[in-house]
Amino acid sequence: MLLTSIKRLKSMGIIGMNQRNFGLVSRYNPRHLYPLVDDKLKTKELAQKAGITVPKLLGTLHYQHDVKQLKETLSAYQQFVIKPVKGSGGKGILVITEQDHNLYYKPSGDAVKLTHIKRHVSNILSGLHSLGGKPDSVMIESLIQIDPVFANYSYEGIPDLRVIVLKGYPIMAMLRLATHASDGRANLHQGAVGVGIDIGTGEALHAVQYGEPVYHHPDTRKPFYDLTVPHWNKLLTLAAACYEITGLGYLGVDIVLDRDQGPMIIELNARPGLSIQVANFSGLAPRVEIVEALKEVNPDPQARVEFSKKHFAAVRNLFRPRRKINQTRKQSSILT
Repeated sequence: MLLTSIKRLKSMGIIGMNQRNFGLVSRYNPRHLYPLVDDKLKTKELAQKAGITVPKLLGTLHYQHDVKQLKETLSAYQQFVIKPVKGSGGKGILVITEQDHNLYYKPSGDAVKLTHIKRHVSNILSGLHSLGGKPDSVMIESLIQIDPVFANYSYEGIPDLRVIVLKGYPIMAMLRLATHASDGRANLHQGAVGVGIDIGTGEALHAVQYGEPVYHHPDTRKPFYDLTVPHWNKLLTLAAACYEITGLGYLGVDIVLDRDQGPMIIELNARPGLSIQVANFSGLAPRVEIVEALKEVNPDPQARVEFSKKHFAAVRNLFRPRRKINQTRKQSSILT
């Protein structure tokens, strides 16, 4: 089944790692601009200058001796997120939703002690989770509050939206939903669910966990056929504007929807992964060709979004037909 799906995906224009590295990353992303997105503190500063909302920064640690100050820094906050400044792929992120009597509770309900957090922070500083294994810094951010629309679509964590942007045009999107298996993190390699999202409408198209198709959330059992991302046009415009903010032509933009503050950018990636194609059951290559065929880039992010919605809207939705079948069955049961 999976092999058949892979063959079908290849016929749909799947881009592989080499094609991504040489045909997109090297071609469109000048190396001197990488630090703007590889360093999350610099990314946060860029977004704030552009008037884009980001999670509040609660503190930073740069050296091993800073670990001694950790308890004092954390004491003022019930909830927080600890991240490596130069981490990638969600590695090294620790989410705490509550602290009580020297115990810190993760989204799963598991409790850890301060010694565990200190060891985790020390590992980040030593470069355990950084690109290239170089010494890193730690950032402590406020915990995002989940938007009610996603309450039953994510488990023990906050979902995020990954949008691939080429030359300022959003060309593919995926919602990443936390699960118990992923320890509350929206990381596909750790067991999160990837849901392909229709660029044209914001509707769910297809979903995978560990590379296999799924039709409902593994923990909440909530089916995906009714899932539609709210504020869709605003989210796409936010992603498109990151082209001007960074100067990077091939970009992964990670956005969350906060209950109180709305859309926030949490991360930008100059080397976005390719699993988004599996989640969408569609390849990037045909969309790349359309954008590359343009003679010039429209300077207006909103106009680029309208172009993308027109040209990259889904031809086939694997969930919507399922909903129609269910509705037909429900109507039939009422009639009988």
